Amino acid sequence: MFVALTALPAAVVGAGIWYWAGTLPGCEVSIQNRLAAPDGRFDLVVFSRRCGGSDAPNTQAALVPAGEGLPEDAASFVSIGKEADLGARWDGPGKIELSLPPGVQIYRQDASVAGVTVVYR
Repeated sequence: MFVALTALPAAVVGAGIWYWAGTLPGCEVSIQNRLAAPDGRFDLVVFSRRCGGSDAPNTQAALVPAGEGLPEDAASFVSIGKEADLGARWDGPGKIELSLPPGVQIYRQDASVAGVTVVYR
């Protein structure tokens, strides 16, 4: 009896959360560029992400394991408030170079990611 009284409400709540989560607007990711690392460990992915109906322009970059898809919730190591060509390139297996447009709003700008140095020009 105790199991029935606890399992049924838990199942109803779980089903409700699952249903409502499916109605929320997701994110749309547009990949601009994908570059394999010289040592083949990572791919450098430059992309923009639009979530929840937002049209705010942005450009981001993330490292993902070689050959894997870019997750919808990928953590970027650089994010700016403009759609731009970052001129991304690998300068050896442990160094990435990116060009940020002058005067752009910077949301995130990490100096390294996953043991890889990031140089901003």
